[in-house]
Amino acid sequence: MERKLAAILAADVVGYSRLIEQDEAGTLAALWDRRRSILNPLVALHKGRIVKVMGDGVLVEFASAVNAVQCAVELQQKMAEANIGLDQERAIVLRVGVNLGDVAVENGDLYGEGVNIAARLEAIASPGSTCISGTVYDQVKGKLNLEFEDFGRQQLKNITEPVRVLVVRQDRSSPVEKPALALPEKPSIAVLPFQNMSGDVDQEYFADGIVEEIITALSRFRHLFVIARNSSFIYKGRAVDVKQIGRELGVRYVLEGSVRKAGTRVRIAGQLVDATTGAHLWAERFEGALEYIFDLQDQVTVSVVGAIAPKLEQAEIERSKRKPTDSLDAYDYYLRGIACVHRWSREGSTEALRLFNKAIELDSDFAAAYGMAARCYSQRKVSGWMTDRQNEAAEAERLARQAAELGRDDPIALCAAGMALAYVVGDLDEGAALIDRALSLNPNLAWAWLFSGWVRVWLGQPEVAIEHEAKAMRLSPHDSAFFNMQAATALAHFFAGRYVEALSWVERAIRAQPNHIIALCTAAATSALLGRNGEAKTALVRLRQLDPALRISNLEEVIPIRQPEHFAIWAEGLRKAGLPE
Repeated sequence: MERKLAAILAADVVGYSRLIEQDEAGTLAALWDRRRSILNPLVALHKGRIVKVMGDGVLVEFASAVNAVQCAVELQQKMAEANIGLDQERAIVLRVGVNLGDVAVENGDLYGEGVNIAARLEAIASPGSTCISGTVYDQVKGKLNLEFEDFGRQQLKNITEPVRVLVVRQDRSSPVEKPALALPEKPSIAVLPFQNMSGDVDQEYFADGIVEEIITALSRFRHLFVIARNSSFIYKGRAVDVKQIGRELGVRYVLEGSVRKAGTRVRIAGQLVDATTGAHLWAERFEGALEYIFDLQDQVTVSVVGAIAPKLEQAEIERSKRKPTDSLDAYDYYLRGIACVHRWSREGSTEALRLFNKAIELDSDFAAAYGMAARCYSQRKVSGWMTDRQNEAAEAERLARQAAELGRDDPIALCAAGMALAYVVGDLDEGAALIDRALSLNPNLAWAWLFSGWVRVWLGQPEVAIEHEAKAMRLSPHDSAFFNMQAATALAHFFAGRYVEALSWVERAIRAQPNHIIALCTAAATSALLGRNGEAKTALVRLRQLDPALRISNLEEVIPIRQPEHFAIWAEGLRKAGLPE
């Protein structure tokens, strides 16, 4: 076959099956008319070639990435104009993807990954939008009067390496809708917050805790893909169609339900929905005494697994079952502590520590309680809430080592302990080992991938860090700590010497969280090294407001950086930005 480099535009009609079902003749006539009056003239104008038309889709080849993007933008504009005055249900709306890559040519048709990536970009594009790959952006930046929203590297279906995805900003006054997430190859599920049916708002923590435990149990199955709690809980209290949830989280299945706790009895009701169709797969109720709460959680988990992945081995199902404590009172304090941690406030952190310590008093072998108490100290350090750094670091180490000792098969305990040892204590090797162990037990634990990414940055492994943060972002695409994943990715690119990409990531992190000290350090250093002195000064002013005592001389207290050359370039960047010695 002949091979060549080409810019490929892939487009298809949103809701084509629905349009055909409603009015087949009218839809086909409208599509033919728009191809004749809009698509064909634009392709000719921008020197493209229509490779093939496939029902509602079209594949177009260009010799120039600039021409391909210009054609895509004008195509979307003219399609939108043609829809003016039409009922929304009859509007013909396109998704478009553009990629630049190597293709194979046979009898006028095109094949290969260059084409496949364009098709995958089109599939994740929001209705009416155009997604382009990073290879296209590299060719068109500065050459077109267009703005792009950078969504970083995304894992596309059946494409081995993640692809940088950007969206053309068609309307500069409106926010860009984030591209859909490709469905994983594994059965994928999000567990939504269950409704508290206890008639007591003070029992909200209990209902949330039950859901978190079900998510944890499901996530221990390495043959499943399970969305993290922080992302599924953004739908708490919201009435959202499950199809929209499936698109926003990139999952096939959604589990929703309710929890009722009355005296010593608990009832858990659940229903499993196929988010691609909206069809209900099953609805069941699980009821029993409070003392059997862990058995009830296991019943929910096993029922879900049986519905979405019935071929999983019984041995794997048994491994997913875990009784964290024999004390229901200790478990209750633990669930209350978890709720406080998620508040992410100084008061919440202090209260969480008190509650985890109460759980430990009632059950001195409760590994997850030790781990979460250690995690509180990581939260306190990153937020600047520590009042006695030396003593708090010592307490964090004691709790972390106890969690690691007691929780050898508990990913929550191991992950939290690993981060505390790496970040608060500075023991990077032990911290990384514990987090790796947590991920081997629970490959769906998003915050373990987040922490692992940070530790890899500090160890001097930026490429591994970027890969791990990408996994965290995919498992929790709407995480309240998404900025933390972006900040770690930015610093990894910084240490890899990719300053422009580092700045792109860190700017997004700071937009979401303007008080992130590590991100501000990275922004100031990166901007200074790129010669963007105004941006460097702005970041440094904010950094000095948050931490007036920060100097080059005490910079090592911010994060533990192992590689001397990495610390040297970081310090040099901040020195150029104006940080005092």
